[in-house]
This record gives sequence, C-alpha cells and structure tokens, in this order.
Amino acid sequence: MKDKRIEKLANNLLNHSISLQPNEDILIEVLGEDGIPLAKELIVQAEKIGARAYFNIIDYEILRAMLKNCTEEQIKRYAKFDLVRMKDVDCYIGIRATKNIAELNGIENEKIELYNKYYTLPVHFEERVKNTRWCILRYPNNSMAQMSNMSLEEFEDFYFDVCNVDYDKMSKSMDVLVNLMNKTDKVHIIGKETDLTFSIKGIPAEKYCGNFNIPDGEVASAPIKDSVNGYITYNTETSYNGKKFNNIKFEFENGKIIKATANDTEELNKILDTDEGARYIGEFAVGLNPYVEKPIGDTLFDEKVKGSFHFTPGDSLEESDNGNRSSIHWDIVMIQTPEYGGGEIWFDDVLVRKDGKFVLDELKCLNPENLE
Repeated sequence: MKDKRIEKLANNLLNHSISLQPNEDILIEVLGEDGIPLAKELIVQAEKIGARAYFNIIDYEILRAMLKNCTEEQIKRYAKFDLVRMKDVDCYIGIRATKNIAELNGIENEKIELYNKYYTLPVHFEERVKNTRWCILRYPNNSMAQMSNMSLEEFEDFYFDVCNVDYDKMSKSMDVLVNLMNKTDKVHIIGKETDLTFSIKGIPAEKYCGNFNIPDGEVASAPIKDSVNGYITYNTETSYNGKKFNNIKFEFENGKIIKATANDTEELNKILDTDEGARYIGEFAVGLNPYVEKPIGDTLFDEKVKGSFHFTPGDSLEESDNGNRSSIHWDIVMIQTPEYGGGEIWFDDVLVRKDGKFVLDELKCLNPENLE
C-alpha cells in the first residue's frame, strides 16, 4: 500500500516548492538508493502535471572510488556531461539518502577541492541554483535514524511531520517578521556566555518556507560586515567536512572573529583561515519549524530548530547579501529555549523573542503552537 505521506510530500515539492508546469523538464536526482520511493512518486505526479521527468542516481561508494585517484581533467569531463543535462531542464529536485553520511571521509582534501571547484561549483552553484527552480531534501533511512538516535519508524514519523508542515500558512506568518527585520537597525542577542551586537540595516530579510529546502522554516538576513561585536557560545554540535565540533565560541571585533575556541581549536581556526571572508559573518537567521525541537546532526534540519538562530561564518546569501565572500558557509546553530539555557533577541532596544518564544503580539503567530 502506497504511503500517503510520500504522496503528500511529492505534491508539496512539485506544486509548492518548484511550481512545476506542463511541458517543463524536471531532473530528479537521487543520492543513494533509499530515496527511490520518493523519486518514483515524483515522476508519477510530474507526468500527471504534463511535465517531462528525468532521473539520475548517484552512489557515494562509487563516487568515492572515482575521487580517490581522480585528476583535474577527469572531474572537468564528469562535470561537462552533467552540466549539459542541467542546462536542459527547468526544475531540479535533489534527494539525499546515502547509507553512510561519512562515505567521503578520508578522501584527500586536494581531491575534494577538485570536485567542489570543477563539478559542484559549475553544475550546481552556477547552473542549477541560478537557472532552475530547485529544491533539496533528505529522505529517511537507517543512517539518518541512527544519527538521530531514533528507530527508523520514529524517525519517519518525525521526518514527515517536519517536511509536510503547512508551508503556505508559515509563509504568510513570516511576512510580519520579514517586515520588522527590514526596518531594524541594531540587533542585540543575549544568552549563556553570549552577548552580541550588530546591525542589519539595509540588508534585505528573506523568508524560507519550502521553496529551496525541505524541511524549511527560517527568516534570514545578515549583519553589516564590520558591525559585529561581542561574543557567542554555540550550544549545538556541528560538523565541517566530516569533523565534529562542540562548544564553539567566537569573539568579534568590528565584524571579524578575532578569537575562536572549541573542542578542537586548532582545526577550527584552520577552517576560519580558509580565506579572508571566513572570519566574517555571512548570515543571521531565525529558526521557526515547529516540529524540529532539537538538533539531529544534519544542518538542513538543525538550522530550522524552533527557538533557535544561526550565525554563519562565511559567504553571504544572494538574497540577503552583505558583501562577504568566502568559499565556506557554515551554519552553526544556537538554541534559546529554556532546555538549552534560554536567551533573548532585541531589535532596536525592543525585546522580540525570549527563551525561544516571540513576545511581540504581532509576531506570536510564529510561535510553534500557532504553526503546527
């Protein structure tokens, strides 16, 4: 019997996320065979719409074998084939369902950099992101369930609750916060071992409600590049290129991270020294998904935790551009619900959110109980 939750998710992806139209071409890319059930349903529904569906399956074990001894020319040719296909489609949905999230760990950094520079950058960031209507999501499997310390059944229930939230309702509710952030100059964030000030004046706020990522639920802006002062201590685990970090603390002076510590301070600073922009913040965003209550070790979920915000070293988003350029974009999350130590967010000396809940009447529509 077909899982109605998969049907609903496919419908939301095609009609809400990418607005697929008759006579359009869509590429459905599956990273790991566990995502095939959703891919099949997407193809069925795309054809009912009157669109033409194509698919590609990427196996990370095979990708690993290629990357271990790849050459620059090899990666360029590999990208050339996929770039032609990407240019020929109107829409793209990418489904990640790898059996081992660490499958590419241990590959030489030089090889990963070749892959990122000559495949990921031209095929995805330059072509797919800029020239198609696209959406990226995970798909529940044993790997993700284990990472989340849940049984597969528990994780599937959690996943479909999170991903099938009413994004139309969320979108309408977000407009009030977007408008407020667009009028805000000074932001002050207080929390456990955290006291930050910065300005978002003139940086457009953008809502993310199921159009590019599933799950979704955040409103993002960015600080004026040199305006960040103070310090922040993140209270969630995060990873970068397979390396896990805890207890990250940044100290800022005129926008720049002048001191950074963590469980592996040396490795953290190597990442922040990647380029000049890596020590500046490219995004400030508020997490709003009512069903994501705690981090599970996957950024796509963790940055949406209700009552959280993320403060991101590295490249700025195109929609909320503060001019910072970097090859990294590292969404690190701080949760401000009481269970995580609480905290406050102030806009222009007005308390906006306390202990993870909005206190302004016009923003209470964004509290979890009003979005479920």
